[in-house]
Amino acid sequence: MKFGVVVFPGSNCDEDIIYVLRTIHRQEVVKLWHKDHDLQNCDCIILPGGFSYGDYLRSGAIARFSPIMKEVIEYANKGGMVIGICNGFQILCESGLLPGALLHNSNHQFICKNIFIKAVHQDSPFTSQIHPEAVLKIPIAHGEGRYYADETTLHSLVENGQVLFRYCDEQGNVSDDSNPNGAIQNIAGICNVGKNVFGMMPHPERAADPELGNTDGKIIFESILSMVKA
Repeated sequence: MKFGVVVFPGSNCDEDIIYVLRTIHRQEVVKLWHKDHDLQNCDCIILPGGFSYGDYLRSGAIARFSPIMKEVIEYANKGGMVIGICNGFQILCESGLLPGALLHNSNHQFICKNIFIKAVHQDSPFTSQIHPEAVLKIPIAHGEGRYYADETTLHSLVENGQVLFRYCDEQGNVSDDSNPNGAIQNIAGICNVGKNVFGMMPHPERAADPELGNTDGKIIFESILSMVKA
C-alpha cells in the first residue's frame, strides 16, 4: 500500500507517521509538500499532526487553503482514503471533509499525556481489527482538541455509525472523568458517511513502536492494511 504524508509549514509529526508506516509496517511512503498538486498515485493520504501555519486564526484554518488540499478534497470525494491525526483532524473539519469543529480544550490548557480510547464500531477500515472490548492507551498532545458538533450533526454521526472512537478510562468506561478535553459525548475520532475519511485527535503513531513501550496504536494501522488486503 502506498501512503502519502502531506507536509505543511509547521507540521512536526510527519516523520513519526512515516517511520511507523515505512519501518514498522513496511509500507511505501512518500512526502507530499503542501504546494504540490500531484498525489503521486497514493492509496491513502495522511494529514499529520503538528501546528500548521503556527495555528494562527484557528488550528487548520490556513492549511485548509494550501494548494494540495484541492486535490485531497477531490480525492476524498471520489472515495479515496484520507486520514487526519490531531492537526490533520482539525484540517479535515476546516475543509468540510468531516463535520463539526475542534475547539479549545475545556481547561484552556495544552494537554500532553496518555489517555484511553475505545472503538465504537468495527465496520470501518480504521477499526476492523479492534476487539469490541479493547481499550487502547494512546497519547494526546493538543490545545484545541475538544470536538463539537451541533445537535443535528451529532445525531447524524451517531445514527450513521460515524463516531469511531470515544475517550474512556482504563476499564473502558465512558464518562466525564475520562474525557481529557471536554469533547462532546467523549468523541475522540469520527469518519465521514462513506467511511473513507477519518480523523482523530489521539496520536496512534506515537504508540506503535516496542521501543516506546506501547504498541496499542498499531492495531489502527493494521486495520487499514487488512481492509486493503481483503
